[in-house]
Amino acid sequence: MNSPVRHLMQAGRLDQFFIDGEWTIPGGIDRAAVVCPSTEDTLCEISLGNERDVDRAVQAARKAFGDWSGTSPLERAALLGRIHALILERVELFATALAMEMGAPISYARGAHVPLAAEHIRVARDNLANYAFRIQRGTTAIVREPIGVCALITPWNWPIYQITAKVGPALAAGCTVVLKPSELSPLSALLFAEVIADAGVPAGVFNLVSGTGAVVGTSLASHPQVDMVSITGSTRAGVLVAQAAAPSVKRVAQELGGKSPNIVLPDADLPRAVSLGVAAAFRNMGQSCSAPTRLIVPRSVLHGVNELAAAATEQMIVGDPFAEATTHGPLANRAQFGRVQQMIEAGIDEGTKLIVGGPGRPAAFDKGFYARPTIFSNVGTSMTIAQQEIFGPVLAIIPYDTVEEAITIANDTVYGLGAHIQGTDRELMRAVAASIQSGQVHLNYPAWDPQAPFGGYKQSGNGREYGIEGMEEYMEVKSILGYYD
Repeated sequence: MNSPVRHLMQAGRLDQFFIDGEWTIPGGIDRAAVVCPSTEDTLCEISLGNERDVDRAVQAARKAFGDWSGTSPLERAALLGRIHALILERVELFATALAMEMGAPISYARGAHVPLAAEHIRVARDNLANYAFRIQRGTTAIVREPIGVCALITPWNWPIYQITAKVGPALAAGCTVVLKPSELSPLSALLFAEVIADAGVPAGVFNLVSGTGAVVGTSLASHPQVDMVSITGSTRAGVLVAQAAAPSVKRVAQELGGKSPNIVLPDADLPRAVSLGVAAAFRNMGQSCSAPTRLIVPRSVLHGVNELAAAATEQMIVGDPFAEATTHGPLANRAQFGRVQQMIEAGIDEGTKLIVGGPGRPAAFDKGFYARPTIFSNVGTSMTIAQQEIFGPVLAIIPYDTVEEAITIANDTVYGLGAHIQGTDRELMRAVAASIQSGQVHLNYPAWDPQAPFGGYKQSGNGREYGIEGMEEYMEVKSILGYYD
């Protein structure tokens, strides 16, 4: 048994929730297995919550809200600083948990999942230190106040990263929270709750209830004492949460699906554009909502693009997530493995050109949720693999004849979360970026910016995370007229 499971089991955490500052026994008896995606073995079981557990957590958050919202920004910043430091102290424990529960390669968990998660806390701390909660506009004071009790629903693909992206700004704003992590990857969430306790977060400010979306997620979304729900997940899940929240007219922030385009302009550095494009599409085994899984390239260079893409894929090492040389582990769960296989078959059935990969596991594996990184070329924009989110290592190369056509193809989707543009003419890239219907646009693979607001157009959701805008999502705006003489 590896250390995170042993640690959590010995502490009794697998059978507990964190409510009102204490580890507590759930009210129900339902349990769920946590399956290791690389072996298909059951790692452990966790308790699942019910409506009574949710109500206890919400009431604890409601009780704590008055005092927590009245703390000074400096007090909250200091506490966030302690959370940040503890995450970095426990990188190896978190990374091991991620490798076990969702198959992240240990090197990628150490180098990306955990440190980027810590960055969300640091950014929330730093932004809070200088944020003006009250500004003057003429004689009116424009005041931003914490919205209240927030339900945070997070996914299995970037478990700790998505938790901190919500918890950091919510606590910074002065809100109290109830977290429902994915029951498919709960270990890192339980470790985070230990960080919260060890950092000295006051009782009731942070609460964790594990459970399914159908029970715990719906109960949180519909609870009359919850003021806001923030969900990261599929578009389907976002719709269900919004429907459950509608009768109580609470705010719902949604970061949902994507089918992000990557436009390679005619003057782009082709080898760089394609190799980094493949890497971006297959990051986290393609299990990223903003992954640029549609590579849109000039028809005149399609053959060269195919060769470059295949060569880039051959450099990837799909293997045991605990092997240091592994660049890509298994898919995170059985359902996602089945989904990816189905979509690869759809690409073949629709007559696209299979460049590399295909259905089934890589040759070295007869078990585990391992998939073959797969690239299709000469894909039509109306084809299934060009329209539906796959959430796996599947890239569609789509040719175009004019830049105007490339823009049309990029926008030919119900989603609008992320987009990429490659080229050397900065003015052309900026003009194309202005025409893309997407919450983020990346020019020439820039460095990740934790201060850049992240969120979607169209069915990719509403609201924003990260940076100042991410913190403001957890606030109400109050105008006090005549405040200034």
